[in-house]
Amino acid sequence: MNRHDFELLAPAGNLEKLKFAIDYGADAVYLGGKAYGLRAFAGNFSKEEMKAGIDYAHSFGKKVYVTVNIFAHNEDLVGLEDYLKELYELGVDALIISDPGIISICKEIIPDMEIHLSTQANCTNYKTAEFWQKQGLDRVILARELNLNEIKDIKEKLPSLEIEAFIHGAMCISYSGRCLLSNYLAERDANRGMCAHPCRWEYYLVEKQRPGEYLPIVEDERGTQIMSSKDLCMIKHLPNLIDAGVTKFKIEGRMKSAHYVATVIRAYRKTIDSYLQDPYNFEFDPSLLKELEKASTRPFSTGFYFDLPNGNDQIYEKEEKQSYYDFVGIVLNNQDGYLTVQQRNHFQVGDRLEIVGPTKKDTMVVNQIINSQGEKTQVAPHPKEVVTIPADINCEENALIRKITN
Repeated sequence: MNRHDFELLAPAGNLEKLKFAIDYGADAVYLGGKAYGLRAFAGNFSKEEMKAGIDYAHSFGKKVYVTVNIFAHNEDLVGLEDYLKELYELGVDALIISDPGIISICKEIIPDMEIHLSTQANCTNYKTAEFWQKQGLDRVILARELNLNEIKDIKEKLPSLEIEAFIHGAMCISYSGRCLLSNYLAERDANRGMCAHPCRWEYYLVEKQRPGEYLPIVEDERGTQIMSSKDLCMIKHLPNLIDAGVTKFKIEGRMKSAHYVATVIRAYRKTIDSYLQDPYNFEFDPSLLKELEKASTRPFSTGFYFDLPNGNDQIYEKEEKQSYYDFVGIVLNNQDGYLTVQQRNHFQVGDRLEIVGPTKKDTMVVNQIINSQGEKTQVAPHPKEVVTIPADINCEENALIRKITN
């Protein structure tokens, strides 16, 4: 089994997250520019940031894909050709597109640009996949509503087509992410990059004859989020996906933190590499699932892969996930027995820390903090402050620092 046939794709909401994704094991990242993508609030990349990100990824032999996956209205086509040419000149490795019109424009003006069909195009059968392959698309990102048997059937009928599928992250209540809730409730078009995520809002019932009496839509007093799905997590089932023909594994989360991106990519990287090293004797490492739980996530499910989701795959209670780890900083430098740390959240002398790098992991207790003025202090001052702490450990630069709270 050829390692280069497989690809782990990471979300990149900004340049920092892109670098963490590459450092922690992603083979490729996907991101959005300032237009034509479905994450208008994800801190999308300017031309200069995109160029810096592409150069960084390419320096490690990794790839960058850019989303151009809105469903375009007429006015959206104004300036589109110039934007596509700009992406090509920047060295983007592929575009992720859902709209047939945008695909046709791209094929006309940049015939050698690699195009991946977005999951928004909801490809759910082999004839649809075959159609897009005949249009010259190199890869299909399948709809999330497919099970493993359906995916396997598509791959068997179209063996030369690259199959990409989501393996981790938020699940959308709507079909392949095409939602009108945001349009109606917030006047923000989810299909043009402006989703307000109303499926995550908390809802109550009002009876017509009792205005002002708000009733939770559950059988107890805890409230509800009736359209909020559990997060997808397939880390224990990667062999099933590979057996079905999936070779491109996609992580959702361009609006998540750098800590989330690094933690999730690290866990899946280790799992994929372990499987490819010895597929016949592969055993999943349960500690990696615990690592995923240390990132800020909802409860997990397996989506549509094994069966249709039911009530167990929804979140009917308030999302109050208890965590025993807080992300508090990033290691900028490790030299002469001291860690130079960029603080992200509160920590102080006496705290137990977990230091997690791309390949190494260690723990320590904070016995001293030196602030940016060279003064000893009991508490790390404030976010983004650079401090120094003594540490007799051999950790990597850009290692994550978590405070153990229990």
